[in-house]
Amino acid sequence: MIKVIERLSEWKKIRVGRLYAKKTFGLVPTMGALHDGHAALIKKSIKENDITVVSIFVNPTQFNNPEDLKKYPNTFDADLELLNNLKVDFLLHPTYEEMYPYFYDYKVIETNFSKTLCGQFRPGHFDGVLTVVLKLLNLVKPNKAYFGEKDFQQYKLVKGMAEAFFIDTKIISVPTVRTKDGLALSSRNMRLSKDELKTAAYFPQILKLKLSDEKIKSLLEKKGFRVEYIEQIGSRRFGAVYLGNVRLIDNVKI
Repeated sequence: MIKVIERLSEWKKIRVGRLYAKKTFGLVPTMGALHDGHAALIKKSIKENDITVVSIFVNPTQFNNPEDLKKYPNTFDADLELLNNLKVDFLLHPTYEEMYPYFYDYKVIETNFSKTLCGQFRPGHFDGVLTVVLKLLNLVKPNKAYFGEKDFQQYKLVKGMAEAFFIDTKIISVPTVRTKDGLALSSRNMRLSKDELKTAAYFPQILKLKLSDEKIKSLLEKKGFRVEYIEQIGSRRFGAVYLGNVRLIDNVKI
């Protein structure tokens, strides 16, 4: 049975205890609303470490749009069942007051890559992401931490932060898990209707075509997407679109 930790003082005592002194730790940070994509991260952590810690914390500092925060799905009971079935060792489930004892007076800011792609349209988003991830890395002190490639920009920024601040944790990327139609799994998919889910599958299909960014944008718009950006960097193309009021992101190798 998974042990749920809500008080960080309790976790700190566990982490330095003799029982785990020689154990390797893996961390999977999440905001809940877990799906098979999260499960892939967790399974990799369990395979590669003695102890796996999952965090569920809906981090308000990374939401540039307050409405998105209000609409973020809460599926805690189902999440807990999934974690138990996977035999996760610990769940960190702290409150805002626990995670931000000084509110948001102190934060991590990256000044280059975080200003591109999603960062162009979500001001402050990556400041919030990097800040909360640094807190979790300091709390858990994992040997490895796992991030999905669907959020590839996030993964690269977290990896860079860990290296820049000499954090003794290896940041591991895990390939995107997709539906049979190719749609990247995301908690936001829960907000799509059945018809919208069918349309959403065109997003990755069009994104990976060997065409110019402008042509890709045009094709997506013809399918009913409102395109925020399409940009190829090296051998990877990134995109963000809206379908109705739901924002979807993806990236593919081309």
